[in-house]
Amino acid sequence: MPAVEPETAAAKQLKVRFDEEEKPATRLREKRVRIDKRSVQLTKAAVGLLAILVFVATGGAWGMKTWYSSKFEEVAALDVNSADIKDSQAQLGDENFLIVGSDTRAGAAQEVPGVSGARSDAVMLAHLPKDRDRAVVVSFPRDLEINRPACERWDPSTNGYTDEIVPEAKRVKLNTAYAVGGPRCVTKLVQQLSGMRMNHFVSIDFNGFKGMVDAVGGVTVKADGPVVDGEMGTIATEAGPLPLDGNKALRYVRARKVAGDPTSDYGRMKRQQEFINALLRKAMSNDVLTNPGKLTAFVNAFADATVGDNVGVDQMLTLAQSMKGLDTGTITFLTVPTTGYANERGNEVLMREGMNMLFQALRDNTPLPGEEPEKKQGKGGPETTARADDSTLQQQTGNP
Repeated sequence: MPAVEPETAAAKQLKVRFDEEEKPATRLREKRVRIDKRSVQLTKAAVGLLAILVFVATGGAWGMKTWYSSKFEEVAALDVNSADIKDSQAQLGDENFLIVGSDTRAGAAQEVPGVSGARSDAVMLAHLPKDRDRAVVVSFPRDLEINRPACERWDPSTNGYTDEIVPEAKRVKLNTAYAVGGPRCVTKLVQQLSGMRMNHFVSIDFNGFKGMVDAVGGVTVKADGPVVDGEMGTIATEAGPLPLDGNKALRYVRARKVAGDPTSDYGRMKRQQEFINALLRKAMSNDVLTNPGKLTAFVNAFADATVGDNVGVDQMLTLAQSMKGLDTGTITFLTVPTTGYANERGNEVLMREGMNMLFQALRDNTPLPGEEPEKKQGKGGPETTARADDSTLQQQTGNP
């Protein structure tokens, strides 16, 4: 189990709905709220990626799904019968995607002592309940302090495992799980934290973003101000539109020592979300979808940078079909509850009570902490969920 601080403020960063009237109490909370608002746009674009996969699967003129499937590399990641899974019967029919952005440190001005190999620079759990009436995406900070379980040694050069068992380790960063144990270790850790059954795994090498961006002719993000990183150098000199080619895009998503960021994790997550949003919007544009050359180049680059388990075209098409009626307004982005500051080891500290409440609600498909189900709208009408205000959230999570 992860190392945690006393359960006195269980979910300071647990946000369940956002609107224009919300007034965050602190600068850090304000930045996190902005991250989650932008994430709604990201989610809409991500749903659109399924449309691209459908296009690939039905585009007989240039290969159909067998072409894509032949390019996609499978890795062993899942353990759907793990003893760490809780309330397994209640989770039947749910779809849980574990999405990892791997960090190979490509594009850095220089290597940093003590950091090598592939690490998980972004970890997200995307949850779709069996009734598909909502979607919830929970992000895990890469610097989250955890107790890493014993795992098989991962060899990123072969995308396989060795016979060596890496012993468990106490009070280490979450991103070390991928570095030593690869997809299986990250899956094992997230299932221990959440009790949820991971039935899909996707890993994207950030270095592969270069090819994707160049394939679509570059993307543009909006910089809030100068982006000057201690490792990557100057990426933006002022606020405003920021055109990115492949190399610059990689520096942008990897920057984690930017002057003015509240924390390295949350500043970087914001930029990654903005970039992915811009990339998917460009990939979905008529300029790309109606250009077989650009679309083929993009899918090639995506497949080259991606490995996964149980994420073939057939699975994506089935998922896309089940999501056809999903209103994107019901998609929620959250960050696993932490104290919001680093401890003496430089790690983010998990808040156990808020985490347990969040994942229990997801497993049971009940309102999230702070949400209250409203009465059904007339006979047979849909049951809706009311947005929790800050006071309700405090009562539900123990937040001071």
